[in-house]
Amino acid sequence: MDGFERAYVESLGPKNKFSRRDFVATGITAGFALAVQPVQAQTVITTDTDGLTVGAIQIPVSDGTIPGYYARPNGKGPYPTLLVIHEIWGVHEHIQDVCRRLAKVGYFAVAPELSARQGDPRKFTDNSMIMQQIINKIPDAEVTSDLDATVAWARKDKTANTIKLGVTGFCWGGRQTWMYAFHNPKLKAAVSWYGFLTHPDSPITPKGPLDLVDTLKVPVLGLYGGADPNNPDPVMREMEAKLKAAKKQCEFVIYPDMPHAFFADYRPSYRPEAAKDGWARMLAWFKAHGVV
Repeated sequence: MDGFERAYVESLGPKNKFSRRDFVATGITAGFALAVQPVQAQTVITTDTDGLTVGAIQIPVSDGTIPGYYARPNGKGPYPTLLVIHEIWGVHEHIQDVCRRLAKVGYFAVAPELSARQGDPRKFTDNSMIMQQIINKIPDAEVTSDLDATVAWARKDKTANTIKLGVTGFCWGGRQTWMYAFHNPKLKAAVSWYGFLTHPDSPITPKGPLDLVDTLKVPVLGLYGGADPNNPDPVMREMEAKLKAAKKQCEFVIYPDMPHAFFADYRPSYRPEAAKDGWARMLAWFKAHGVV
């Protein structure tokens, strides 16, 4: 592990570490989370595995292992590496498909199951219960540690180039994209899809993106919907102004009248034009900042 990875693991101390038997049994399975079904079958995107190597994986972390999913082009590589951070529903079919889409354009994409200790969100039928029972119990420090561990796992694969490292995430994962960008200065670039800019009032989520602007050393692209109630316009404008005042290499794209989760093709919130434009901007952002 690098220094910033090791520091957090050591700071946990033996009393705060989980044993392997403390982990909730969960694995990467096919299909969509129960809470989002029935999916919008007429718009859902399905990416095949032709020319790809894909599959479920186990990622060693500080206190055991967590499951994940990866996809990469067939071949020796090494391919630039992208971390993909899931929404509140874990690494369900949509996130797996995003990994395959990224692999199709030349990336080694890996999505760790960051809720593994708390339970399997894909089995819940109620989103409020997912938030109460799982998401609101995940410490930010635990997420950054698990993402560090995911990078360490990828580094051992000769087909992954973790020097050319980027991160992207959606919704809750969009917030964690910001948080990982603050945490890991070795990232080349990050892209947050409508990630929350404020944070829950909780000891395990002590700060949010609005609080940490001055510490940022990574170029971040934010893709947001102008009609997203989770990120009101004044909050987005405040974040944009703070980044500009601090002279950070960041860009905000706010799509007028677009809802939250406009990229999620399996949900009613999907907006094809904004999703397509955001995807192109994301790839261009990574390319411009050396994740290519």
